[in-house]
Amino acid sequence: GNGPFPGIIDLYGTGGGLPEYRACLLANHGFAVLALAFYGYEDLPKEMKEFHLEYFEEAVNYMLQHTQVKGPGIGLLGISKGGDLCVSMASFLKGITATALINGSVANVGAVLRYKDVTIPPLGIDAKRIKVNKSGIADIVDVLNNPLEGPDRQSFIPLEKAECRFLFIVGQDDRNWKSEFFAVEGSKHLQAHGKEKPEIVCYPGAGHYIEPPFFPMCAASMHLLVGKPVVWGGEPKAHCEAQIDAWQQIQAFFCKHLMGKPSGTSNKL
Repeated sequence: GNGPFPGIIDLYGTGGGLPEYRACLLANHGFAVLALAFYGYEDLPKEMKEFHLEYFEEAVNYMLQHTQVKGPGIGLLGISKGGDLCVSMASFLKGITATALINGSVANVGAVLRYKDVTIPPLGIDAKRIKVNKSGIADIVDVLNNPLEGPDRQSFIPLEKAECRFLFIVGQDDRNWKSEFFAVEGSKHLQAHGKEKPEIVCYPGAGHYIEPPFFPMCAASMHLLVGKPVVWGGEPKAHCEAQIDAWQQIQAFFCKHLMGKPSGTSNKL
């Protein structure tokens, strides 16, 4: 079509690099999508130690000014670490209308986050809570500290500052971290500050890596931060069905909040 199109920035997780397949698939459905690398790619940092939100702000401004992007705001889509980066972007940056998280966190995880004079430390971890099975694959679901307790509260992202709508996609068998807990606490936090209740869609039997439909389930793989293979969770059939439904939920959410179309009247899902 001739555009302009609703714009989305798409972020992946701690794997780094530049995965573009989800952005390509969304572009097939009438969105202008920027797949954004944030480390481990070309001249970007090689390791995940510290992120500056100004880098992400540059991407938001690029999209807002792009002639093919329909304003007035854009959407954010993030999975895993990309999810909490999206929450931080929505909380501190202007021009975000809708933010969808796939098994994301509402606490800053894995690296220091800086923006102007604000510093958000990463959520604390206790490596002693890693369980390793007979195959040598780690279960890290209990490694992160609780962001509601003690000094770890400093890692909780101030999402009440966000001026956007939120969608939380949650795999209830996520073995990477407690995605459902993060979604529920994020929802409580927003409502306590007089914000609209976010949409939360939970999938029993779905693991951490909820990908577009018909991608094979990734049960376990190398985790760059942990330095060993970890289990991601998920029952194959339930996970597969979750991927199909979540893809429709994400598109309907963006159609509604970026195009002003009610859910279900968008182009073919």
